[in-house]
Amino acid sequence: MKQRELLKALKLMKLLTSGILAFTLVLFVAIGIYVYDPSLSFLEYENQDKEIGSLSDDDLIENGIHIKTGLRAGEGLMLVVKTCTSCHSSKLITQNRASKEGWQSMIQWMQKTQNLWDLGENEERIVTYLATYYAPEEKGRRQNISNIEWYELE
Repeated sequence: MKQRELLKALKLMKLLTSGILAFTLVLFVAIGIYVYDPSLSFLEYENQDKEIGSLSDDDLIENGIHIKTGLRAGEGLMLVVKTCTSCHSSKLITQNRASKEGWQSMIQWMQKTQNLWDLGENEERIVTYLATYYAPEEKGRRQNISNIEWYELE
């Protein structure tokens, strides 16, 4: 009789252990799916989706900077974004500085060597934007250090 009760108890423990293991596995899978893609969750996600959707807006400008590209906001920005970033990163623009003539020269170089199409009447607007917001800056490197007594290391 005791052996029969012991077998029943073991079967019950095995069943409980299997249930707990299955529940834990399902829980980990659910957490993994939620972490991977929260939109698959049954939790309230609609409000979060609206907030996230507004952050990915291509025209979002914050503190005078176009969020998607890092370019300065101003007249001609979207024309520059559509024209220039279709071929290269906006970082190529932000790391360069040039006068109106310099930007014009870069555009001509891209047309001759990089297959840039004729920009037509948009070229003047693009060059004006670039020369306005990415003109050469007056500040440069610091002056050389002078009047220093050097010593020899031994």
